[in-house]
Amino acid sequence: MFFDSHAHYDDERFVLDRDDLLKKINQSVDYVINCGADLKSSRESINLANKFDFIFAAVGVHPENVKDIKQKDLDELEFLAQKNKKVKAIGEIGLDFYQKGFSRDDQIYFFKKQLEIANKLNLPVIIHSREANQDTFEIIKSYAKTNGVIHCYSGDIRMALDYINLDFFIGIGGIITFKNAKKILDVVKNISIENILLETDCPYLSPEPNRGKRNDSSNLIYVAQKIAEIKNISLNEVAEQTKLNAKKLFDIN
Repeated sequence: MFFDSHAHYDDERFVLDRDDLLKKINQSVDYVINCGADLKSSRESINLANKFDFIFAAVGVHPENVKDIKQKDLDELEFLAQKNKKVKAIGEIGLDFYQKGFSRDDQIYFFKKQLEIANKLNLPVIIHSREANQDTFEIIKSYAKTNGVIHCYSGDIRMALDYINLDFFIGIGGIITFKNAKKILDVVKNISIENILLETDCPYLSPEPNRGKRNDSSNLIYVAQKIAEIKNISLNEVAEQTKLNAKKLFDIN
């Protein structure tokens, strides 16, 4: 029924029950994109994708992890994406200026390098952007061939429409169920369902009523119900259209 466009099932919080949980999740979730955050998790995402038919992989280095990256790591990242048919995107990549102690110049440099890999391989990107909305947008705009999804979107409606004009989708997850989520509520209300992807970012960002607990793809129903309520459409329409959107972006038949 659902397509989870952003998950981290390689995370250690799933170590005790990962396989059983994923088998259970597949009863209500048709597809999952498991995203890399560094080379290790990118490899593990591919392993999960090869083990479970309904899981696909994204490979990339998160902005918080670029401090240790070398050119050979970029070469391996490109090799992993090129070699494995179940790799459907480069991600999670981007900029994070919220956390202190990380070089902005390094983040920008390696963000651009990974965008170049995506362009070279004709793959979409999964973008992390925190406290860096304008910088992220300006960089993406300079890569004309690039398309993808803005994960855990935190910008305003104007920028959302600008991203949509660049052939990007807006990733909506558990935050939309939070009481203080006024900005993202406005975005969802004013963009088409054809421009939205569902995501969990599990094990993080569980929606209400499970906020604070370990997240997983079974919680997508709460995100979809909130979107259906905001847009005054059926839950089934949200599930089916966002699944079509994700299958289109990630080239899954």
